[in-house]
Amino acid sequence: MTETESEKKTVPEEARRCGFVALIGAPNSGKSTLTNALVGAKVSIVTHKAQTTRGPVRGLALVDDAQIILVDTPGIFQPKRRLDRAMSQAAWDRAGDADIVALVIDAKRGLDAKVSPLIERLPRIKRPTIAILNKIDLVAKPDLLRLTHELSELGVFDQVFMISALTGDGIPDLKAFLAAAVPPGPWLFPEDQLSDASLRQTAAEITREKLFLRLHEELPYALTVETIVWKELKNGSIRIEQTIYVERESQRRIVLGAKGSMIKEIGAASRADIAEIVGVPVHLFLFVKVRERWGEDPERFREMGLDYPKG
Repeated sequence: MTETESEKKTVPEEARRCGFVALIGAPNSGKSTLTNALVGAKVSIVTHKAQTTRGPVRGLALVDDAQIILVDTPGIFQPKRRLDRAMSQAAWDRAGDADIVALVIDAKRGLDAKVSPLIERLPRIKRPTIAILNKIDLVAKPDLLRLTHELSELGVFDQVFMISALTGDGIPDLKAFLAAAVPPGPWLFPEDQLSDASLRQTAAEITREKLFLRLHEELPYALTVETIVWKELKNGSIRIEQTIYVERESQRRIVLGAKGSMIKEIGAASRADIAEIVGVPVHLFLFVKVRERWGEDPERFREMGLDYPKG
């Protein structure tokens, strides 16, 4: 046991702090990568495509006497579909419920047309708010200083942080700030827990990540993944059955690939990641089914932790 772990176990209840931090921002600003960096483990899937995160994902970080509950929200953008509206609304709802709101900004893009509307709406939330300039490893220092000055001058943010979620630069200072800023109170989760997502949900998200990474154009946005079976076998291994839902037969053929090559590749990659998380051998079986207009099905929204928008 390390000294830090020992200290955690002896933190008296009256000295503990705990609070929710909502990470919001435009798509591809690096919220999921930042969540993973703050937690110190992968709890949110990450791809190069926008709007990968659908439902809010909570990651848990312990810093001395504080438990920080990080809410990685979907990227906020101009919604076109019902699912888009649900994702954007979920992000603002979680921000309104949080103790601290952190706007994550891609420093390379700066205060562009996607970020400015978010900044304009922030004062209506009436929560302590910070700005996090992410991806600073990709931007020249003079540009960073200018951008930081612009954000500070807006009068919206209590503090502005410069970080690189990918390299870890600035992460310790950000964690220390959040630990001191969350309110006094008991921890809401066990100290060794890294996320509030069930293993079934995590496994489904991992498979969806592999689909996003290997499929192109709009297809990843037209599919969802559900873990149907999770069975612990007598030899200690786990049998997992997942269904990938698509909207059309042509999409099903793409996911399967020639002679099943694509689905085998996705299954192998997903199985390896899931096995690493659960720590035992995994037998993963993937099925691809057509479910027309699954994006209009209220049950699918509940599975993703989203409210079904009316109209």
